Amino acid sequence: MKKELNKVYDPSQVEDRIYKFWLDGNMFRADPDPEKEPYCIVMPPPNITGQLHMGHALDNTLQDILIRWKRMSGYSALWVPGTDHASIATEAKIVEQMRKEGITKDQLGRDGFLERAWDWKKQYGGRIVSQLKRIGSSCDWSRERFTMDEGCTKAVKDVFVKYYEKGYIYRGERIINWCPHCKTSISNAEVEYEDQAGHFWHLRYPLTDGSGYVELATTRPETLLGDTAIAVNPKDERYKDIIGKTVLLPLVNREIPVVADNYVDMEFGTGVVKITPAHDPNDFEVGARHNLPIINVLTEDAKIVDDYPAYAGMDRYDARKKIVEDLEKGGFLVKTEEHEHNVGTCYRCGTTVEPRVSLQWFVKMKELAKPAIEAVRTGETKFIPARFDKNYYHWMEDIRDWCVSRQLWWGHRIPAFYCDDCGETVVTRESSAVCPKCGKLMRQDPDTLDTWFSSALWPFSTLGWPEQTKDLDYYYPTNTLVTGYDIITFWVSRMMVAGMEHMHQKPFSTVLIHGLVRDAQGRKMSKSLGNGIDPLEIIDNYGADALRFMLATGNSPGNDMRFMEEKVKASRNFANKIWNAARFIMMNLPDGFKAEKLPENLNVEDKWVISKFNTLAKEVGENLEKFELGVAVQKLYDFIWDVYCDWYIELTKPRIAAGGETEATAQQVLVWVMKGMLKLLHPFMPFITEEIWQALVNDGTAIMLQEFPVYDEDLKYAEDEATFEKIIAGIKGIRNCRGEMNVPPSKKAKLFIETTQKDVFAQGEMFFERLAYASEVNISEKVEEKDCVTVVTDCARFFIPLSDIIDVEKETARLNKDKEKIQKDIDFLSKKLNNQGFIAKAPAALIEAEKAKLAKAEEKMEKIKESLASLLNR
Repeated sequence: MKKELNKVYDPSQVEDRIYKFWLDGNMFRADPDPEKEPYCIVMPPPNITGQLHMGHALDNTLQDILIRWKRMSGYSALWVPGTDHASIATEAKIVEQMRKEGITKDQLGRDGFLERAWDWKKQYGGRIVSQLKRIGSSCDWSRERFTMDEGCTKAVKDVFVKYYEKGYIYRGERIINWCPHCKTSISNAEVEYEDQAGHFWHLRYPLTDGSGYVELATTRPETLLGDTAIAVNPKDERYKDIIGKTVLLPLVNREIPVVADNYVDMEFGTGVVKITPAHDPNDFEVGARHNLPIINVLTEDAKIVDDYPAYAGMDRYDARKKIVEDLEKGGFLVKTEEHEHNVGTCYRCGTTVEPRVSLQWFVKMKELAKPAIEAVRTGETKFIPARFDKNYYHWMEDIRDWCVSRQLWWGHRIPAFYCDDCGETVVTRESSAVCPKCGKLMRQDPDTLDTWFSSALWPFSTLGWPEQTKDLDYYYPTNTLVTGYDIITFWVSRMMVAGMEHMHQKPFSTVLIHGLVRDAQGRKMSKSLGNGIDPLEIIDNYGADALRFMLATGNSPGNDMRFMEEKVKASRNFANKIWNAARFIMMNLPDGFKAEKLPENLNVEDKWVISKFNTLAKEVGENLEKFELGVAVQKLYDFIWDVYCDWYIELTKPRIAAGGETEATAQQVLVWVMKGMLKLLHPFMPFITEEIWQALVNDGTAIMLQEFPVYDEDLKYAEDEATFEKIIAGIKGIRNCRGEMNVPPSKKAKLFIETTQKDVFAQGEMFFERLAYASEVNISEKVEEKDCVTVVTDCARFFIPLSDIIDVEKETARLNKDKEKIQKDIDFLSKKLNNQGFIAKAPAALIEAEKAKLAKAEEKMEKIKESLASLLNR
């Protein structure tokens, strides 16, 4: 066993070396093992465009805590890592880089662009992986996957073909969400809504028979160019006479009909709406019911098409201004009202999306969603916290067909082929196709699939599907998905659908939802606010363990958390506390010391710390089982800092100084508890625990492969623990009292203990002398001393002579303050126990516990009154 650690813990000198030690030892590797239970997490694949941010740091820290805990608990624990090609985001980055070089996609051509995209992946794809390693991610890197690798590509083609053959995939003209900046369709899940200030423009459309005007209001006057009807409700008495007539479309002078449709809300506005089937999803449905023409008035980048010379080439918002001016000049504008409305924006770039009729590929989701909904409803898959199943149901039960085609080059190309001669369409797993009708070589669809199409297959494609691999048999379904609440609709729901359809069972048992990491003011971190925190800078300054511990502390499933550097500093201080404790122990071990099993002759304080540690192991395990990671880590912090460092180490110092058998026992217990604490703490702070373990044990073993501590009934010393807690309560009370009176530790004083439990306090004489600064200790059932300051616990009174250390008036005030506090407790408990409703409903054990609390409080009150009386009668 080594005898020393460096004086100061320096993470920068430890973390890379320790991570290499793990990698060199192949310790993250997991394989199917019939002797072990499987436990599997698939990493939500970060984008290859990405750089580690606080969201990644939180997400992967939580996953690593779970996987390290399960690995130490005897499972074959597999954490599958990987990255996502992120079609829209990656293509946008590459196009932007090319723009700076003066190159366009068209100049490069598809093959040239894809060659450049793969080079980008090689250059940047590994960057975030290396950053994930820096926070200690213990993934099986031998199984690293990419959503466009050969295996995932095979899975994507297989799923597309199967959906097509079953009639779930179709191609057609529908209203889709179009991003004018990314120049591609996006699905409903990729649209984020925000309130924007706008206007209601009230317009009048003249009836062509000269009988007057029809007034309506719109928030988008530029789409007027594509109007093909106006609509009223068939039950609306105001307009029954104009149904079937026509109006003249302002500025365009196109004659369009007045149609009756139940879609129109009679109570809203004038009860008349303009119908623009090409640019509104509801209008598209109305248009389909009435066989209206579809007129697209916007280009891919949201400019007016050439068919309208007065506005051709104008951006949609510039055209809006010009059209409103022209409407006013023409006498068609009645009035303008301020109006705030909910507007859809692209989740990637924030651009306001355009509803647009387009020929796209869609997946019919209604039937596919049913088994996925049922899997959550029956509890096969559970959300933690359970409240997030509402988000899931809300999306899944009203799910619409999923537009899966994207007008991009980077991504999985749609495996559909068209014959330009005879119009035949073929969907195939092959990379090329010959027309089955006319024998001509077919042209592949130029579009790619939505990124989430391949991500939906992640839990089983990464394990080898569509091949029937050993990994798939052993590890599927996976166990825990750790993800943020912001992608339940994007990703979680689609994995559930794919898993139930292709594997005929859930993809994971539990979805652990975490919140966002916000800044110290509670704001979402964003580039626009400039409030993002780089986790790598935090690691450079404080170490990965400090960052991880901060992210775990106070973490509650589903809730957002605030990043504060002060918390990271506190976590760094905690790491230093553990380091210094380990140094103290190792400096006080003899040469050749071996950490044997616990000795038989244990002192009461030894049994106290062992029993408390035993309870800690039980509670931490229970908290981890319930995904209460923040609760578990707080218990570890409290035990290590308070129980072990501030109390037990101090209690052992006189024994170590005394030497002999008592020293040897103290050393064995110090090391035994330290080793146990390091194991419990390892999933949260892997680097420092491994470094201390290597020095303390020094036998070449790794802490990450040790057994996670569990509760041991043989180590339950309830009576001894309760006994020593009484001693500690007395010491704490005396120290607090002396502190309030500003009595320095150097000022020793006699201590008289009045108690019926003399045997208990006799075991603590040495500790009262050392830790309560007693010059001598006298224990009896009745103390007759006068002029004393008194400390009261539930089983004893402690008297310290006043002569040298106390001001009588201050002591009287302190006791009166204690008296008030105890009286409040008595009043509260009495009221509770006199409440017949509580007595009727509460379990008997709880009622008895409350009665016991009241009895203790009343006993304490009597002792305070006695102390006050003795002060007054001195």
